[in-house]
Amino acid sequence: MTEHTTVHSTFALERQYPHPPTRVFGAFSNEREKAKWFADPAGGPEITWEFDFREGGRELNSGPYEGRIHTFEAIYHDIVEHERIVYSYTMIVDGAKLSASLATLVFEPIDGGTRLTLTEQGAFFDGHDDPAERERGTIELLDLLGASLDLSS
Repeated sequence: MTEHTTVHSTFALERQYPHPPTRVFGAFSNEREKAKWFADPAGGPEITWEFDFREGGRELNSGPYEGRIHTFEAIYHDIVEHERIVYSYTMIVDGAKLSASLATLVFEPIDGGTRLTLTEQGAFFDGHDDPAERERGTIELLDLLGASLDLSS
């Protein structure tokens, strides 16, 4: 019999971007802008990309990464334009469910740009993933977001 475990974790990350909240929010809410840093829907036939940014809408990104099929599936629960996004999501790799998380993004105008605060509350299943690795991956995504915003200036 397989032993099932659950590890809970919460982390918060803050970034400041030299772009207005409308622009930073747009990098999450606009399919073309999000694809630049989060997923490449033109990445080939093996990539599945669905994007329905609205309360109750879903996002799906599935495809190969480092030789394994990674699947991100999200549901948007709360959207306050240019201020807040709340969504839940699961991560699955090669058919094994790694985790289920609730993520909250808060966009605050600051002098010269936007302060983005991302808080994630996750449940990690059966030792397939660990909270520290998820936090590292999220840091990398926020760095890609920043680079994408700077290139689009």
